This record gives sequence, C-alpha cells and structure tokens, in this order.
Amino acid sequence: MIKRVFLIYIISFLTYGASAFTTEVCHTCEVNNLADAIRLSHRGDTVLVKPGIYECSDQELRKPITLIGEKGAILDGQMTGYILKILSDSVTIRGFKFINSGKSYTKDYAAIYSYRVRHFNIIGNEIENPFFGALLEKSHDGVIKDNLIFGESKQEDDSGNGIHAWHCSNLLISNNTLHGLRDGIYLEFVTESEISNNLSHDNIRYGLHFMFSNNDKYLSNTFQDNGAGVAVMFSKFIVMKENKFIENWGTASYGLLLKEINDAEVENNTFRENTIGVFVEGSNRVNYVDNRFESNGWAVKVSGGCYENYFMRNNFISNSFDLAYNGKLNDNKFEGNFWSTYSGYDLDKNGIGDVPYRPVKLFSYVVNKTPEAIILLRSLFVDIINFSEQVSPVFTPDNLVDPQPSMKPF
Repeated sequence: MIKRVFLIYIISFLTYGASAFTTEVCHTCEVNNLADAIRLSHRGDTVLVKPGIYECSDQELRKPITLIGEKGAILDGQMTGYILKILSDSVTIRGFKFINSGKSYTKDYAAIYSYRVRHFNIIGNEIENPFFGALLEKSHDGVIKDNLIFGESKQEDDSGNGIHAWHCSNLLISNNTLHGLRDGIYLEFVTESEISNNLSHDNIRYGLHFMFSNNDKYLSNTFQDNGAGVAVMFSKFIVMKENKFIENWGTASYGLLLKEINDAEVENNTFRENTIGVFVEGSNRVNYVDNRFESNGWAVKVSGGCYENYFMRNNFISNSFDLAYNGKLNDNKFEGNFWSTYSGYDLDKNGIGDVPYRPVKLFSYVVNKTPEAIILLRSLFVDIINFSEQVSPVFTPDNLVDPQPSMKPF
C-alpha cells in the first residue's frame, strides 16, 4: 500500500512539473502586464518579468506560482494600497524592486502581504520606502531572505516595520538588510523560527522587536545604531547566539532588553558602545555565556524579579559600569567572568583571581537613584565610596560576587 501511494505521488509530481510553463512579461511582449500574466498562468507556472516599470496594486496571487523579476523589473504600487498579496500556498516572489506601496493610518499596507499560506518564498527583492515591507499574517513554513528593505521614516506614528510577522511559525528570516524603518524586524506570536545573518540598522525604534514568541533562534545578526536597540518580551525558550549589538545610544536605549523572558540562552554575543548593553527585567533562568561587553555605559542592568540567571565566561571590558543591580536580594550567579576593573592577584598562577570580585559599584547605585550624579563619575570621591562598599557592602547584595574572576579575557 505504501509503495502504491509513493508511486502515485511520484507520477503526480512528474506530471505537475512537466506541465509547468513560463510566461514572459515586457512592454513589447504579447503579455505586457503582470495582472494578465498571473491570470493566464496555471498551478506551478513561472512568470518572468523583464526590466521596466509595471503598475501593480493589490495584485492577488491565488494559485501556487513563481514570480521572477529580472534586474531592473520594478513593481509600482502607485501609493494606493498593497502591491502583491500572497493568498495561496507555494508562492515564490524573487528579484523585484517594489516602489510606492500605499500608506495609511488605519490599514497596514505593505509591499508584500501574505495571509493564511504555507511554503512561501520572498527572496532577493528590494523594497523602497514602504509603509510595511513584508507583512505576514498566520503564515507558516516561509523563507524571507536576501532582501533589502529601506525607508526614510522620521517618526514612529507614520511608519511601519521592515519585516512584520504575526501568528506565524517555521519562518527563516535570513540575510536581509533593513534600515530607515520603525522596527527592522517585528515578530508577535511567532514560534519555531530562525532569524539569522540580518543587518538591521538606523531604524527609529528597534532593530528587532518580538513578543509572545517562543522556541525561536536569533543567530549572527547585527543590530546597530537603532533608536532603542533590540526588545525581547514575554517569551520563553529563546536562543540568541553570535549577534552584535552596537552603538545603540540614547537616554532610553540599550543593546538588548529582556522583559519577562524565561529559559533562554544568550551566548557569544558582542555588546559594544550601547547606553546599556543588556537591560533585564522579570526574566528567569537565562544563561549569559561567552559574551563580550565592551565600552558600554552600563554593561548589564538588572531590575526586579530576576532569578536563577547565570553569568559565566563573559568579558566585561572598559564599561563605565559593569553591573547595576536594583534590589538587596540576589538569586543570580556570577562565576568565572573577566572584569577589566578587577585589581586582585593570582599567586598560584592558575588564571583565576585569588580575591573575589564585587561587580556592583556603590556609585552605580547612587546614579540609579540620582542620575544627575553621573557628572561625578571620574572624581576621587567616587573612588573612595566605591572602595568602601567593596570592603563592607551595605547598599548592594552581600552575595553578589564573582568568586572566581578570570585574570585574562576569554
């Protein structure tokens, strides 16, 4: 029985592939617009669009077809609404430039929109100054890669996101470049997905923003010079590895915000020149391993409700403050990290400091309470009060200590 079913599948596949047809679209071709080409195509067909500007607004794709744009193929939405709407499984859109998608304060217009579909591909496109670039709703098993999405947004209320996914799963969002948008990438209720090798920079709000999205991986992305960095909220079972959080500066900015996050791995990331490297609030059982915190205002800020977090083999180098801690109780573990401000000794030459290190400075506590005190950062008075707190902790948790600080960076 299994062999028979498999044979029927193979015959159907071969017949389906053999019947596929390619329709060419150009201004001098028999088919000179995209709407006619899509209407004339059948399941599994390919539409090949030659260079030129083609008017295209609210074009619906209701059958599994492939749209390929040759270099210079431009789809012009004429500022009226969506440009392409994917409403069928197994649709591929590749190689187009999208311009003039609609903008609205009441509708989420996008250059590419998908709804309730599976096995779709959005690859190698350029989307210029959209409201939303690619808007995905209740769509699954999709690939969004090698796209350039950019805008000229100046404020949040009249701009959208580059890649926006809602109630989706099994997405691969990879090798995209996103800038000049509200959020580069925004995910809500997105599960079992991978976001990797993207460059998200100079966006108004977040380079990446996701909420209520579990079991996802974020690998080898760069988030640079965004309004508030990256925000991770109300999610669990998250893996964030080998990402770069760079130059996210501002009065309310950070490289990475973790709010209500549980059971996550934050490994091998670089946090450099951010106002706050990592801001943690209400997050538990998060492992921070082999990260590099360099030249940040605060490397790590821990707010209330954070328990059973583990910091190990991280490099804390040249930060104004390595750690800020809000509270008298500590249930988190710091062990075997390198602290560039550590002044202890290693008599047995085993690479581990013989004197435990207290990473929370009293002046950090003072600045949290009175931000204006930051002007005293380099004064002798600050050195004195920090030393007194190290000797006899009063304002910081007594057990907040790295008992085995590394003498050399990892």
